[in-house]
Amino acid sequence: MQDVGRVFLVGAGPGDPELLTLKALRCLEGAEVVVYDRLVSDEVLALAPAGAARIYVGKQPGHHPVPQEEINALLVRLAESGRRVVRLKGGDPFIFGRGSEEAAALSARGLACEVVPGVTSAQGCAAQAGVPLTHRGLASGVRYLTGHCREDQDLDLDWEGLADPETTLVVYMGRAHIGQIAEELMARGLPADTPALAVNNGTTPRERRLPTTLAALPAAVRAADFDGPVLFIIGRVAALGATLGVAEDDEDARVASGA
Repeated sequence: MQDVGRVFLVGAGPGDPELLTLKALRCLEGAEVVVYDRLVSDEVLALAPAGAARIYVGKQPGHHPVPQEEINALLVRLAESGRRVVRLKGGDPFIFGRGSEEAAALSARGLACEVVPGVTSAQGCAAQAGVPLTHRGLASGVRYLTGHCREDQDLDLDWEGLADPETTLVVYMGRAHIGQIAEELMARGLPADTPALAVNNGTTPRERRLPTTLAALPAAVRAADFDGPVLFIIGRVAALGATLGVAEDDEDARVASGA
């Protein structure tokens, strides 16, 4: 690979800056350009040098002002200009972050790229809520799935395999389709009273939690009128958050009103 510029695909974690890895922090503090997503918190972005250029390329469901192909091309141009670039992504860059597409685009041009993993949104939100994603006797496995398909296509998931009471499901980007997800899972036999937890703005001071059941989840989410990203945890372990007594700063501020 030619040593022109260098791009670091950095996982910013779920929002709390204290969940950054030491390597992620070191990369961010040395950045000349930061290309960042919508889910990167202001607190994390503030750790970049004051003189670093900041380029926002965030996406929302159904609204992609900067298409992925343009983001790929931007990273190539910045690297070829000799800049030290941090591509900052919420959670982990290789978990529903399209980081692999960006790494492939850079590699195709012979440009140096390093991946810096981050705490996933699933891990961060679950830990903050005191929910173990696996637990002996309750969940022997965990599956991460997207609730939003490419180009807004209909969800076509392995519903039979997902409706396993021994597996914890963590749904990313699923607010718009949570009704369909709940219906499909129950139709395949997952009990309607399976515990579920919705986490809004997880690990940040704006976090809200909504503990409920699979059957009640869609209506409860609509009533909560969340603002910002929502992660869903579905499975028997979701009920443990109320029993494990995990300490945190301000429990009252983090539980959704009426939950």
